[in-house]
Amino acid sequence: MYTFSEKSLSYQTQLKKFMNDYIYPNEEFYSQQLTNAQNRFSPLPLVDQLKAKAQEQELWNLFVPPALSEFCKHDGLTNFEYAPLAEIMGRVLWSPEIFNCNAPDTGNMEVFMKYGSPEHQEKWLKPLLAGEIRSSYAMTEPQVASSDATNVELNIQRDGDSWLLNGRKWFITGAMYERTKIFIVMGKSDPENSNRHLQQSQILVPKDTPGLHIIRPLSTLGYDDAPFGHAELRFDNVRVPLDNILLGEGRGFEIAQGRLGPGRMHHCMRLIGATQRALEITCTRVSERRTFGRELSQHQSIREAIATSFAEIEMMRLLVLKSCHKMDEVGAQEARDMIAASKIRIPIMAQTILDRCMQMHGAGGLTSDYFMAEAFNYARWCRQADGPDEVHQMALGKQIILKFSE
Repeated sequence: MYTFSEKSLSYQTQLKKFMNDYIYPNEEFYSQQLTNAQNRFSPLPLVDQLKAKAQEQELWNLFVPPALSEFCKHDGLTNFEYAPLAEIMGRVLWSPEIFNCNAPDTGNMEVFMKYGSPEHQEKWLKPLLAGEIRSSYAMTEPQVASSDATNVELNIQRDGDSWLLNGRKWFITGAMYERTKIFIVMGKSDPENSNRHLQQSQILVPKDTPGLHIIRPLSTLGYDDAPFGHAELRFDNVRVPLDNILLGEGRGFEIAQGRLGPGRMHHCMRLIGATQRALEITCTRVSERRTFGRELSQHQSIREAIATSFAEIEMMRLLVLKSCHKMDEVGAQEARDMIAASKIRIPIMAQTILDRCMQMHGAGGLTSDYFMAEAFNYARWCRQADGPDEVHQMALGKQIILKFSE
């Protein structure tokens, strides 16, 4: 059986206490601040207060792995050590930002750590690590199937001492947030290259660059995911210095592959936390409500739903831990089979469990009185984010067939 390190266990204890002391008691207050905000995409005072407390307790940037520990104030945590911490944070959808461990910033910070120049790191990574600014990763486009990253059409042209960007992006998470200051933008700089994986580059575009337009916010199943939000963007002759390229021309696909593996696992970790909490809340609910002369908890159908959900959460957790263990042992590239398996199964299993829990709550389960409907929305869009189910199934199926047929 898997055993966590003393370091991970210590952080788990500290995180649970922080959640009990500061996060759960403030859930209603958070909702009130968001509802009453003049701009739903502006920073909330409560979040800044809690971020300061998390920093004081050194519960900060816990996602940083040992290989990149020079960028944080701890020795780094392996994927396996970090998994239960992300699960704890995932129990409240907005809490990862409190610990500077929210998407898409964790993935973007790792991009800056791995591929950014010293100048990029000073200008953008440093304030990101401090939680002073936020970032977005602009890859998905409305006019092409962006699940195939080589399809992206945003045009990147070299023009003297600048890069010129023209095109559209959408469902760009964090783009609406007032605190977001930098976009990592993927586009085609060499569309005629015979190697389709060398056609793309990634360019840094400050949010206030002339020609970068936020067209509209986008909702998912009616949720605007404020204060981060998702947005459609248009790039009209957006001009940035040549130094704003990451790693070098034609290296965009390589960066995308290096970024997306850990990010997929982080979503899976957080979803386990959301489903675990939903199950716990549902157990309380069915013990308090009565139908047909007895508690809901005494009905066979309810017990079957609870038992099935418990078993599925345990399967999800073990799949994530096995995937993380393999990533730590051989790296994300060699562990892509387990990462794909996690990405294929965990969001849809979480979605199914959350649906069950909503059903056992009756009509209330569909309302904002409980967090499950919004968590269901999160699980559902995770099935599209970082590659849809079908792309991962196709890639994993091919890999497994080759493995056992050779």
